[in-house]
Amino acid sequence: MPVNRNALIRYKTLDACLRNRQRKWTLDDLIERVSEALYEYEGIDKGISRRTIQADLQLMRSDKLGYFAPIVVLEKKYYRYEDPAYSITNIPLSDGDLLRMNEAVEVLKQFKGFSHFSSLNEVVQKLEDHVYSTGRKSAPVIDFEKNEGLKGLHFLEELYQAVIQKKALQIRYQSFVARSPQVITFHIWWLKEFKNRWFAAGVQKGKDKQGIMHLALDRMVAINPAPNTDYIPNEMTDADGYYRDVIGVTVSENLRAIPVKLFVTRLHAPYVETKPLHHSQRVLEQRAEGIVIQLRVQHNYELEKEILGFGEGMIVLAPERLRVAIRQRLQAGLDAYTATESPAQSVEPASA
Repeated sequence: MPVNRNALIRYKTLDACLRNRQRKWTLDDLIERVSEALYEYEGIDKGISRRTIQADLQLMRSDKLGYFAPIVVLEKKYYRYEDPAYSITNIPLSDGDLLRMNEAVEVLKQFKGFSHFSSLNEVVQKLEDHVYSTGRKSAPVIDFEKNEGLKGLHFLEELYQAVIQKKALQIRYQSFVARSPQVITFHIWWLKEFKNRWFAAGVQKGKDKQGIMHLALDRMVAINPAPNTDYIPNEMTDADGYYRDVIGVTVSENLRAIPVKLFVTRLHAPYVETKPLHHSQRVLEQRAEGIVIQLRVQHNYELEKEILGFGEGMIVLAPERLRVAIRQRLQAGLDAYTATESPAQSVEPASA
């Protein structure tokens, strides 16, 4: 049974009154106290009806919310809990509740590595401790892919706040090909995650013609506010629309999406059908030896890497430019294996 915020305020207020044995509570007293609480927390000044409070008390007594509150009426007038130690905040959890809470903890814990969820960390810890204290904590049943050792995750909070507060940043950044870091005045528009790697997407001051840039968090050395710099707002596109025609984060504003035909062997076909490479994927042919699929995407680095990841299980049929690129990279890999002697040398057994 769903419970809204106002109802929760009423239940908690009634609970506090019924636990307070220093005062005798009439129905009118409870109505007055609940009305005060609703005004204090929600600004509701119209009060609460007698019928609503009577229904709340009856609901708290019942099993609909799992409270089973031992509410008694003394002298046909005064309300209180029969058990002085009872509170709706201390009701025991069912096995089903514990299972769902434990699963929720495991899901929420995936965010504990990100600093801008620091306030959530405390909530997760409290929930985890509560589940553990019941003595029923089970082993996790959900395991997420994560890379807690990834560099740059500690920058997430500052980057996140820069988007929310619309503030420009000075980012000390060193790409993989640069010999030394450079300072970039950057206007971040959103954060993007791909394959467990995080990127800040936005524009660089004075480089508007380059369009949207992606700065990898693991290549950031330091971040500082950009003084005397007006933030350049995002008036171009949203993230979903921007990545619509690509796999990954490499988007070319000068290229259009093209049809890409791929043959997938029978062994790999079920994986590709159940987990499409791209939302545009569709099956063109079903063959005894495999399937032919088509994507409509830009030809970028991530597309090539995705295809290469299937090895001999995926063959490019079209376009020819992509087919040649994949063939050349596979040949280069084969040449590298051919030219490199394996460090593991077979050892001949000693003669008898």
